[in-house]
Amino acid sequence: MTGSGDVIFATVDAGSAEARCALMQYFDELDRRFVGGFNADEALSSAAPSLNPPSGLFFIAMVEDDVVGCGGIQWIDGATAEIKRMWVDPRRRGIGLGKRLLGFLEGEARSGGRTRVILDTNESLTEARSMYRSLGYDTIERYNDNPYAHHWFEKVL
Repeated sequence: MTGSGDVIFATVDAGSAEARCALMQYFDELDRRFVGGFNADEALSSAAPSLNPPSGLFFIAMVEDDVVGCGGIQWIDGATAEIKRMWVDPRRRGIGLGKRLLGFLEGEARSGGRTRVILDTNESLTEARSMYRSLGYDTIERYNDNPYAHHWFEKVL
């Protein structure tokens, strides 16, 4: 297993082959873990318009030639960015890559002039919820109509 020190984060088009590869792995995992499954077709079709400029940005995490993670930022307003579609390859979990990816996304939001990030997650993603809380995210009220979300968080940057 490769450590997280040699990870490269790259901005890519959310409709690119690399992005689609990462997103499909992410969506397959959600489909397995969510009660009732997950509609990947709808999520994939909305990724490119919402996670590409001017609406947002999309990133992949790579170790050598392998895509090992991804995440996106959607610009909500002049102060707020939403972190979306954050995923780490299950074979790379437990080595700090998720925390590095989240920190990278927060930095990109800050670089984009935002002072606050928000995100939502499903009740079955217990590891994600634990990580968010450990990194200073606070629980907030529902802010969207995502049918898969059960928990909503924010962090002031």
